Amino acid sequence: MKTGIVLEGGALRTIFSSGVCDALLERDLLPDYVIGVSAGIAYGVSYVSRQKGRNLEILTKYANDKRYMGMGNLLKPSNRCYFGLRFTYEDIPNRLVPFDYDTFAAFPGEVEAVVTNLETGGAAYLPVPRRDDKFLLLQATCAMPLLFPIYRLDGMPCLDGGSSDGIPWQRAFDMGCDRVVVVLTRERSYRRQPESLQRLIDLRYRRYPKFCETMRTRAERYNACREALFRLEKEGKVLLIAPENTRGFSRVERDLGKIRALWQDGYDQGLARAAEIAAFWGR
Repeated sequence: MKTGIVLEGGALRTIFSSGVCDALLERDLLPDYVIGVSAGIAYGVSYVSRQKGRNLEILTKYANDKRYMGMGNLLKPSNRCYFGLRFTYEDIPNRLVPFDYDTFAAFPGEVEAVVTNLETGGAAYLPVPRRDDKFLLLQATCAMPLLFPIYRLDGMPCLDGGSSDGIPWQRAFDMGCDRVVVVLTRERSYRRQPESLQRLIDLRYRRYPKFCETMRTRAERYNACREALFRLEKEGKVLLIAPENTRGFSRVERDLGKIRALWQDGYDQGLARAAEIAAFWGR
């Protein structure tokens, strides 16, 4: 039996997933395979490194720090991103809230992140390097269109993996998993609407027409993906965990009360379902 966990993205809404993962760490529950998209895996590496509470500490300390996120960062020629790239991906993990590279490197399973190939418009699934003090792949998977620069990974132009595969559960099955837990970052009733900035995306990324088409069909594909997941849940093939309510919670949320509450929702659900997950994973 090969177990897996799939972590949806959603920028700061992903603190819900961190709550779930922190609860699973408390019960010493880690799968054989971890895959995430965008902030799902950027936060998810702290789960693999067994650092309970690390992501909550980061957000409560720095969500209102201009070095972490804000329009000023986007306007800096050396940064060109809403998030302060050096501060977020180098200063925090290497100095301020240290990442445990040794424990992450010792994880015996597989860890993958999703990026979107701008040339093909499709998803690329890449192993997360065990020692990268700049977290370049994690930057690329988090690279929301219009808010991040384009990344090049071995020559491949990339942006946010959520554009092409928002909830990569199929990849988990393709990698041999037969017991998959999926952590969503939107409530079960949520339905994605068509991209409101499509015209701007078409203009900004006109060199990549296949990517523009991917963005044009994103909402339809995402909603169909969730409907398929709900069917698999009923068939007992996946176990789903979703937040109770994310309405009013911004993907760049600064309200610390809201951040703590969404983490707590995930933590409470993770604890409540820990025994179920353990049985599902055969532990």
